[in-house]
Amino acid sequence: MEKLAQVDFQELADGITKASQKIIQNYLENRSGYHHDNRDIAQAYSQFGTKLMASPKEMEKVQLLYQSFLTSQQELWKRISERQFDKTKEYTPVIKPADNDKRFRAPEWDEAPYYFDFVKQSYLLVSSLMKGIIETSEIDEKSKKKLNFYSQQYIDALSPSNFVATNPEAIKLAQQTNGQSLIDGFKNLLADIEKGGITQTDMTAFEPGRNIALTPGAVVFENELIQLIQYSPTTKTVSEIPLVIIPPWINKYYILDLRPENSLAKFMVDQGFTTYMISWKNPTPDMGHITFDDYVVKGALKAFEVAQSVSKSKKVNALGYCLGGTLLSTALAILSSEKNGLTGADKQENPVATATFLATMIDFSDVGPMGDVIDNALVKKLERGELLKQGVMTGHDMEKAFNLIRANDLVWSFVVNNYLKGKTPATFDILYWTNDNTNLPAKMYLYYLRYMVLENKLSRKNALRICDTPIDIGKIKIPVTVIGLSEDHISPPQTTFTTTELVSGPVEFILGGSGHVMGVANPPSKKKYGYYMNGKLENGYDAWKESAEFKEGSWWTLWTERLKKTSGKQIPATKSLGSTKYKVIEPAPGRYVKEKCITHISSSDGHTNGHANGHTNGAAIKVKDQKKKANKK
Repeated sequence: MEKLAQVDFQELADGITKASQKIIQNYLENRSGYHHDNRDIAQAYSQFGTKLMASPKEMEKVQLLYQSFLTSQQELWKRISERQFDKTKEYTPVIKPADNDKRFRAPEWDEAPYYFDFVKQSYLLVSSLMKGIIETSEIDEKSKKKLNFYSQQYIDALSPSNFVATNPEAIKLAQQTNGQSLIDGFKNLLADIEKGGITQTDMTAFEPGRNIALTPGAVVFENELIQLIQYSPTTKTVSEIPLVIIPPWINKYYILDLRPENSLAKFMVDQGFTTYMISWKNPTPDMGHITFDDYVVKGALKAFEVAQSVSKSKKVNALGYCLGGTLLSTALAILSSEKNGLTGADKQENPVATATFLATMIDFSDVGPMGDVIDNALVKKLERGELLKQGVMTGHDMEKAFNLIRANDLVWSFVVNNYLKGKTPATFDILYWTNDNTNLPAKMYLYYLRYMVLENKLSRKNALRICDTPIDIGKIKIPVTVIGLSEDHISPPQTTFTTTELVSGPVEFILGGSGHVMGVANPPSKKKYGYYMNGKLENGYDAWKESAEFKEGSWWTLWTERLKKTSGKQIPATKSLGSTKYKVIEPAPGRYVKEKCITHISSSDGHTNGHANGHTNGAAIKVKDQKKKANKK
């Protein structure tokens, strides 16, 4: 047993005082938002309860579910008792955690005297009852999804793994360390309250240009919205048609250029592609006026123009990831329109030879968990609230709201590790990227949230007008590859698949493994996730997957092989970057990627910050830092 370290009680007292002040300050600054959250949640449950009480048929279903729950509880008590006193009898749990549930995998949950096994199964039975009441009720689908989202937050938060008294792993560790793990955990909690968020990884362990975002290259163009990176070739010859990558401006581009061993940018360069990457500006509050049109013209179209000029190529291939793919589809629809609204330097023929949409939604009819609580009332509130005044949707609040989509993995697992066990999170490049936030310009964000996410107008012919052009995705007739990811909670694969039904040209769908981030940073060397290909289109996602072939390895390999076939002949690789017109500005990764969200913008409407983000809005459970700071540039 470890010896207990000397406790500095004065230090702990000071920490408690600071944390208490921070909590009170946070509440006072955001109380209207919290009240709105509570009111919204209470109203949802109140309406649901009223409908149940008014319907004898609904109440009968609830009673049957509850009777089944009581029967299961009695059976659980019986089996646990028999297990305690009769070791020879074979034991079978009443209910088991889902296969992907990591909370109860430690052997301590299944050890004598089986108190924790009883608590665990009781929790799972209650969770099943709550979900069952909602799922079997005859209410509209939108209300059902909202209730499921809210209920899941409470279910996740009240897991026995999240409390010292009901977590056998935490108790055992506290005994082994003579309580030191609990003291360390309390210190971690106080530090995170002061910081305003749960620590997921060591944010000092990485830095773009030092040990991530290392692919050699140079910034060859910049404006107020983007820097365009041209990567240095590593092969003697390259494909004639270059590749332009458009990452999302929610988080930073280097998810596609982490470390050399999992960098898609480096992989493409090594495969003989002249590769360009957009690095987006991290918007400051004075950039709140920037529109989606600006992202089209100053972002995507300008990147195509510069890549064409520097590479002396008439065409480019384009890959758009996540929101970058949504932008790519919009730009292509404009370029494909006979009467687009582009003028002057922005006017150009369609320079894109092929397009790849990676984990991208164009049709937002099914956006998964993120859409469960987005409704017209919320969007209206954001539109008339403080968001336009403060200029940006802050990246810190978006990150915390994103975490709620997978709260067990991205919130509560760190609560257990950091606070109950007193451990320090491991260094992890992807979690560093997740926490290296970017803001969103208010005007662009509100437009995207209402007209694309809520009203789903991008997928409807001529329902949107961007750059003075009616947007018709059906006008995209160039070859298109759509890449979905099987466990994607942000861009569900069945939704990404619908892009194959919207475009008019040759199209192919590839389904990679894992989720929105891990499935992208998936090099061939990893050999962890396979992919599906060659399914039959035109009959929906399920029919495609049933007819598709599974292959071991990474989708990177298949996609690259096919891209080479449409990228022209091999030409000598350039010996210098940039051109006479577009000179090298600075080495990659450039300045923009290093800009931090250092300003926490306090708002009288905390709901604006905590309850919505670039893909979803949050819920009542938030860990927020709204401490007022001076603007820094």
